Amino acid sequence: MIVICEECGKKYNIDPLKVKGDKAKFKCKVCDFIITVIKPVEAPVETPATSLPKPQFTKPDKEVDVKKTSAYKQKNKGKYARTKKTKNFNLKGFGLRSKMLLLFFVIPITLIITANILYLWQMNNLSSLLTSESSKILINLIEEKVADNARTVAAQCNLYLNSHPGMKKEEFNYNAEFKRIAVQKVGMTGYSALYEIPDSKGVWRTWIHVNPKIIGIDMSALKKPMKKNFAGFWKVYTGVKEGGESRGYYRWYEKDGSFREKFMVCTPVEGTSFIIAATTYVDEFTGPVKLLNIRAKKQTDMTRNIVFGIFITTILLIGFIVYFYGHRLAGRIKSLTEVSNRISVGELDAEIDIGGKDEIGDLGEAISRMQDSIRLSIERLRRRR
Repeated sequence: MIVICEECGKKYNIDPLKVKGDKAKFKCKVCDFIITVIKPVEAPVETPATSLPKPQFTKPDKEVDVKKTSAYKQKNKGKYARTKKTKNFNLKGFGLRSKMLLLFFVIPITLIITANILYLWQMNNLSSLLTSESSKILINLIEEKVADNARTVAAQCNLYLNSHPGMKKEEFNYNAEFKRIAVQKVGMTGYSALYEIPDSKGVWRTWIHVNPKIIGIDMSALKKPMKKNFAGFWKVYTGVKEGGESRGYYRWYEKDGSFREKFMVCTPVEGTSFIIAATTYVDEFTGPVKLLNIRAKKQTDMTRNIVFGIFITTILLIGFIVYFYGHRLAGRIKSLTEVSNRISVGELDAEIDIGGKDEIGDLGEAISRMQDSIRLSIERLRRRR
């Protein structure tokens, strides 16, 4: 039998058999308060007669707990399962700090990682799109510039031929004035040239060119030195046969035996059988495009590194804040829990550290008021007795 001192809350374990009479008194060892112990009254136990037959039931005169029967448990199986599941979910290790780590660190960081991945992916796509589209626009502009050069030279040649009707085509390349008009610079190292559509024999011949070795020859003879690259050149060169402009890319045979990719636009000289071909090397206008792509890639890499640095800093900062605040919050709650346990066993003089003006501070003040109320109630009970 447990007896509690009404003055100080000290607990004593008293054996009822040692209490003589209906009640007994003794002095508390802590506060000298006189404690009165009332001996519990035991209910008489009836002893069955020896002559009576032995009962056939196992637990006579004992109240059966309905909630412990198998029928009740089977009927409320779902309820028991839900209760068991709830107990398993509230694990001791899954406390306030773990929940804060999950809610305020793991989930936000996961969302931030996802957002950063999508951002970098979209940024790479945007960079690739801008560089590819800008490259296309730049190449188109250069192609149109080459075409404008061809049209301009063709118009100038038309004026010169109209003003000199007696000139023979075999003399074109040796006429310095006409050659200066027909051969003009295109780009950095490109040039223009003049050739003629096929005669009755179907032979294509060039009459003005920077390379005097191909003047007046059958241009199909270039098939041998150009080999497999000749098809691309011939397609653009002869594309004006129907009377319109022709343009395209091909690989040209250089003097040193190498091949370089070129772009050419062929424009007819109005009112004549002559054609102006304006050609330039592709690497002269794709070089800036490649440089633009390299700069765009460097800028993209630098931006990605900056975003990655900000992301790492954010993770560290959030982790530190969550850990520090969660540790402090859990410590305050643990302190109040320990004080509450001490009060529950009778330590009414336990000191309560409220530590703050937030909700936990309010909880500490409420426990302090409860402590004072319990102490006053015990004093009132003592005065009444």
